[in-house]
Amino acid sequence: MKKRYKVIGFDADDTLWVNEPYFHETEEKFVELLSDFGSSEFISKELYKTEMSNLSDYGYGAKGFMLSMIETALRLSGEKDSRKIINEIIILGKGLINKPVVLLDGVESILKKLIEFGYLLIIATKGDLKDQERKLSKSGLTEYFHHIEIMSDKREINYLNLLSNLDITSADFLMIGNSLRSDILPVLKIGGSSIHIPFHTNWIHEKAEKPVEDDSFMEITTLPELEKILCI
Repeated sequence: MKKRYKVIGFDADDTLWVNEPYFHETEEKFVELLSDFGSSEFISKELYKTEMSNLSDYGYGAKGFMLSMIETALRLSGEKDSRKIINEIIILGKGLINKPVVLLDGVESILKKLIEFGYLLIIATKGDLKDQERKLSKSGLTEYFHHIEIMSDKREINYLNLLSNLDITSADFLMIGNSLRSDILPVLKIGGSSIHIPFHTNWIHEKAEKPVEDDSFMEITTLPELEKILCI
């Protein structure tokens, strides 16, 4: 991938900092809380079903996840001991929202080098506005980015609107992220380029079939590998 791009977009969660493991940890505690009402596999499937039905109303993020846990708990428990269960879920949700922001290895160093080499950097992330703003503030990375976009979703139209608002052509845009479904495929479909950096755990909703590597797409294992890929 030798092409020189003008603008590089970064996903945030599980690309710049740790995120999904916190959701997994919270879900495990939720499953344990509801162990009287079914197996762990059953409860996880019911929670996922609720999340999917609520996406159009709540969007992505910790708050929507907490509301889906409450709804699932009420459905499975038949409202038995509901007050105690809901209180425990709220505690889990607040704990999730207030998790520390842990940067992935080499993030700040590679951002500095990309800027020094003349690239314009933006963040294109999705999720709850307040939650993402909190994580961005705690990350200490905002100074490296020309623009930060917190999107309700990451579909082709969302990326087209982002590029249009910033007066960026698809051909000049490179997107980097851990989700094939959200960070890679939509950008390729609008004529941009993308680099996939898989994270060791991924929400099932974000999984998709990997495209064939070519001049517009490739996969690497860590952010520092960008130095060689982009010749910086």
